[in-house]
Amino acid sequence: MASRKLVLGLVFALVALAFAGSDGRAAEPITKGSATGLPVPRYVSLKSDRVNLREGPSKDNRTRWVFQRAGLPVEIIAEFETWRRIRDSEGADGWVLHSLLSGRRTALVSPWMKTGTVPLYTKANVKAELAAELQPGVLGQIKSCDGQWCRLAGPGFDGFVQQDRLWGVYPQEKVD
Repeated sequence: MASRKLVLGLVFALVALAFAGSDGRAAEPITKGSATGLPVPRYVSLKSDRVNLREGPSKDNRTRWVFQRAGLPVEIIAEFETWRRIRDSEGADGWVLHSLLSGRRTALVSPWMKTGTVPLYTKANVKAELAAELQPGVLGQIKSCDGQWCRLAGPGFDGFVQQDRLWGVYPQEKVD
C-alpha cells in the first residue's frame, strides 16, 4: 500500500512539473481534470479558514500543514476522485478535499516582493489616478481581468492592478 502511494505521488509530481513554466508559475492549462473535466492547472480559493493539507489523497494520510486563511488563492495541479492536489504561492503542495475549495477567484498582491508597494489605479492605465498603494501579500477578490489588468477589491480598496503583479491569475488570462 505504501509503495502504491509513493508511485501515485511520483506520477502526480511529474505531471505537476510538466505544467510549470520557466518562471515557476504554472503554464496555460494543457489538460482536463480526471474528476471534473475542468482545466488543470487552475486557480481557486480556500472556502474555509481551516483546511488540512495532506500528503496524499486520503484522510489516512498525514496532515502536512493547516491553512488558516479563508479566501487564500491556491492552484489545483491534479485531481483524484474527491481530492485536489493544490499548490500555494510559496510552492508548498499537498492534497485537500474538493469541498474545502471555492471557484471564487482571489489573488495575492506580489507575494514574492519583500519590500515596496504595488500601485492600485482608478482605471486600467498607469497614467490614471492612484486609488491605493498595496503591500505585498494583500489578499483581494478578482472582479475581472482582461489579460493585462485586473480589477481587484478588498476591505477599503477597489481598483485596477497590473495582472503580472498578482498571484492567483495566469499571465494573459481573462476573468469575467
